[in-house]
Amino acid sequence: MRTQRQPVRTLDKLDRKILMLLQQDGRMAMTELADAVGLTITPCIERVKRMERDGIIAGYHARVNPLALDAGLLVFVEITLSAKSGRTFDDFRREVVRIPQVLECHLVSGDFDYIIKARIKEIGQYRKLLGDILLQLPGVTQSKSFVVMEEVKETLMLPTEA
Repeated sequence: MRTQRQPVRTLDKLDRKILMLLQQDGRMAMTELADAVGLTITPCIERVKRMERDGIIAGYHARVNPLALDAGLLVFVEITLSAKSGRTFDDFRREVVRIPQVLECHLVSGDFDYIIKARIKEIGQYRKLLGDILLQLPGVTQSKSFVVMEEVKETLMLPTEA
């Protein structure tokens, strides 16, 4: 399981502006980024490298259209486990991270234990994902599904204002 490191320093206004711009375009040229934030190239590059090293910038990714990979159906699944023990959670986590259709899985508080976000081609595949894979995971006793009919907003961009 990938965990996020707590940043070791606070961010100033320039750092936050750099983060905003890089979230909009992670392939932005450093010269363009430096101009946009009012720095020369060397201090701009140093700030970016420091934020990468400190774990503030966790990586750069290509955003792929799900339809291009036959994954146009988005579903959310609430999962309830049979027990609330460390071992049950560990067994579940170890297996769920191996399922390629699962994009996100979060342990949550409330009436169920996990919320899963998955992408698949069509509803027939979802029946297989739920019955043959998700409900077979260690400790799973119950599920509740939500098929997305319209994606109104989906973003990975975090607000950068202080």
